[in-house]
Amino acid sequence: MERTIKVKGTGKISVKPDTIKILITASKVCKEYDQAVSRSAEDTGIIREAIERAGLEPKQLKTVKFDIDSEYVGYRDKNDDYQRRFEGYRYTHNMYIQFPNDNAQLGKILYELACCDVNVEFSIRHTVRDIDEAKNKLLEKAVDDSISKANVLAAAAGVSLGEIKSIDYSWAELEIYSEPMDGFMMAETSSLTSSDSFDIDIEADDIDVRDTVTIEWEIR
Repeated sequence: MERTIKVKGTGKISVKPDTIKILITASKVCKEYDQAVSRSAEDTGIIREAIERAGLEPKQLKTVKFDIDSEYVGYRDKNDDYQRRFEGYRYTHNMYIQFPNDNAQLGKILYELACCDVNVEFSIRHTVRDIDEAKNKLLEKAVDDSISKANVLAAAAGVSLGEIKSIDYSWAELEIYSEPMDGFMMAETSSLTSSDSFDIDIEADDIDVRDTVTIEWEIR
């Protein structure tokens, strides 16, 4: 029977965020399906105009997901029985835009989104532009950690490592981001000042990331 040893290695790095990513969701209920389609296009155009006024390229706005679903509301009838009433069609458009980490630019785009005629929900993330580079560094460190642990275990057990039999890695999507502005609230348009920007002063902390890999060796 072949003897083997499996060792899980962990890679850990801290990366400095160099990119801001704003996740934007626009949503509206319309009576007719074609109205929902038309309204979604109109609202997206308004958001693109807001982005352009903030000094960014409108084409940088990317769609993550778009759908139109029937909208119902629940209610109790006169007999206190639960019923559902058709309200129309809700379009939901999930988008994002990202740009270099710049508080002044962030303040401008938040201001324009607050002033535009579309009610949007959004979240702000600090991330890195070159995610693949960070992933590669993590994998290198995870493999090095697995090798180091395997050598220690083999020496302690009085055996030696042979050929690698397998390398197990999940290949799951690795997200690298922080949300230092979680809970940011949009001001009412009527309460905004004559400035064309919000004053944002934040310094995003380094992002701690970790990943694992499991390597199996034969032992002699």
